[in-house]
Parts: sequence; structure tokens; C-alpha cells
Amino acid sequence: MKSITIKGSERESVGKKASKALRNAGKVPCVLYGGDKPLHFTADELSFKDLVYTPNAHTAVIDLGKTKFNAVLQDIQFHPVTDAILHVDFYQLFSDKLVTMQIPVNLVGNSPGVRNGGRLLWRKRKLAIKALPDNLPDFFNVDISKLKIGGYITVASLLSDDFTILHPDSTLVVQVKSARNAVLVEEDEEEGAEGAEGAEAAEATTEATE
Repeated sequence: MKSITIKGSERESVGKKASKALRNAGKVPCVLYGGDKPLHFTADELSFKDLVYTPNAHTAVIDLGKTKFNAVLQDIQFHPVTDAILHVDFYQLFSDKLVTMQIPVNLVGNSPGVRNGGRLLWRKRKLAIKALPDNLPDFFNVDISKLKIGGYITVASLLSDDFTILHPDSTLVVQVKSARNAVLVEEDEEEGAEGAEGAEAAEATTEATE
């Protein structure tokens, strides 16, 4: 999984006034949990662009100059009006400790059910998993190229020994539901096939009579 570097500096004062002053200066107060004790630091708001404003999942490298920490974004607070980042919580990663993360789902291919008029319902755009940091996938690729009307794909088809998906195996990821025009299309196809069979049978009977 790709890591985004967040350059920052340790923070000594953690009061509300200090936090407000930092935000006014374009800095974001942050906390790194998971170590011996919480580590408070600040970083430029612009440095979060590739980590926050993306549909992809990334880990982070917290670069505080003398020390670096591998981490994952745990929580983020936005201003209710301006959407400016107010505060960010990170959780430190260790190679031998499991971590929970939301992994995006990508749909691959074109569904024949959709081409026949069915409705594609993307039930899960992200899946929560638990894994060691080195086993975190960038995304789940879900192939829908064989998904017909009434078909579906569940979590069961995405299981792996590298991670645990924190959803029941029967959880729907994507499905194609029938629509009125889709039913008519399928019926027309069936009727067409039956008509062709009937015509062939009639032709065969005529030839036998002759």
C-alpha cells in the first residue's frame, strides 16, 4: 500500500488557544496514538491533500525531522462551514500488530445484466479489514463481467489468508437487479429462441411429409 509522507513538528502546548493560533497559521493539530504515550504534533493543512482528498486508501509516514513513524489515519475533524481540517488522529503501525482499515472496492468489467437493462447496485464501496501493515491491499478489484440479471457478488468471494474482512461472508458487495425493460428483453430473447425451435421443427415435419 502506498504511503503518504506528512512532515510536521512536535507540539509542546496543546491548549485550545494554542490550537486556534495554529489553525490561523494554516497548521493542523494532530495526535499519534498507539505508542508508549500520545504524541502531539502539527503539520501544514496542504500536506493532507493526497491522504484525505482521495478515494484510495493510504498509510502515512509521520516525518518529525529526527524521527519517523508509520501510521494510519484514524479520525479527522472538519469545520462544519468551511470544511477546513481542524484536527487529525493517527494510529501508529507496527509490523507485528494487526490494524483495522477501510479498503475501497473497484468494479472491473461490464456486466451483461446491465447491458440487458438491469440495475447495478453497488452495495459496498469500502470494506473494513484487519491485517498486518505489510498485508494491507490497496483496493479490492471485483470483476462484474459475468454478472447477469439477478446475479450478485458477496464478501465470500474476496476472502484471503492475508487479511480478515470484518463483514459477514454473505454481505452483498454488488448485484444486478431486474427492471421491467430487462425482464422484457430476456422474455423476448427466450420467445425468439422458442420461435426458432418451432420453425425448425415445422420445417423438419414438412420435409418428412414430402
